[in-house]
Amino acid sequence: MPLRPAPRASAPAAAPAPATAPAPAARQPLWRDLVGNVLRRERRAQERTLKDVADAARISVPYLSEVERGRKEASSEVLAAAAAALGLGLADLLALAHGDLLLALRRPRARGAAVAPAAPVRQRAVSTVTAPLTAAPLAPPRSAADRGGAHRAQLRLAA
Repeated sequence: MPLRPAPRASAPAAAPAPATAPAPAARQPLWRDLVGNVLRRERRAQERTLKDVADAARISVPYLSEVERGRKEASSEVLAAAAAALGLGLADLLALAHGDLLLALRRPRARGAAVAPAAPVRQRAVSTVTAPLTAAPLAPPRSAADRGGAHRAQLRLAA
């Protein structure tokens, strides 16, 4: 059920507005709109149809369409299935939506404007690889004394 804006108190017509009237608070974008925009943007970037992605995710075409348009608040299972159908992980989908949220909060919007990022935020999964920094074979050391020179480092790979 969508949340409704708080009712505005009607001011009498004869009362003048104060000189320093506070600006109306910016409306926060809805998470379902942000996630739907990411799903649609990724699907279109891959030049895939709603039917193709819905079939791969095992959800109905009308439901995926409503999720993309921000009309439905999808469960994490549905979001994970739709993301997987697009070759993304759930964390990737949420990271992209988070990036869009940050962009939306940084720039002013016209009243009633759609929630869409100024430029697509291209983030991908990040993998962490841990490997020893020694020239020795990758056999585990035999005792604590043998571990002295073996250092480990992490390498972050972005796709």
